[in-house]
This record gives sequence, C-alpha cells and structure tokens, in this order.
Amino acid sequence: MENENLTPEEEVDILTLTDENGVETDFEYLDCMTYEGKEYLVLMPAMEEATEIVILEVEPVDEENENYLAVEDEAILDAVYGLFKEKYKDILTFED
Repeated sequence: MENENLTPEEEVDILTLTDENGVETDFEYLDCMTYEGKEYLVLMPAMEEATEIVILEVEPVDEENENYLAVEDEAILDAVYGLFKEKYKDILTFED
C-alpha cells in the first residue's frame, strides 16, 4: 500500500502499544472503523519498509482506558479491511 497524497510535512499519528510480553511496538494510526457494533483500529507498523496492515479490536476498559485485541476471525479481518479499502480507494493504492 502506498500513500500518494501524504507530504513529509503532514502529521502522522504514532501509537506505541505494549504486548502481553511487555514488548513495545510503534504503529502508524490509519483509522478507526466500526463493524457490527464494535470498533477496530487500522494500523501499520511504523517501519519504513512496512506494507502490512494490522487490525485490532478496541475493548473499552473504563472512561479513560481501552485494550486492543488481536482479531483472529478471518471474516472480520476481511470485512474491516474491505471497509478501509473502500473508504480510502481514491487516496491510497492497495496491493492485494
């Protein structure tokens, strides 16, 4: 996936997430999509050579905190990715 409309001056939102082993990883925030009443973060690893999309389910904990859960269901992953592709079809170039 390439982003043809971003210039170096545009702000990129970076999220640092910590996995269950305490390992921190930086992700570029792309969007938050709603599917079947749940919210999903669409992220990309914040590495220059990264082209892979990561989709995480948002699980509210309280008013200020939330957990991000790996999505194991391929149908949900495909559906959320499809929504993302449709929303950004005129902005991004996708390689399937």
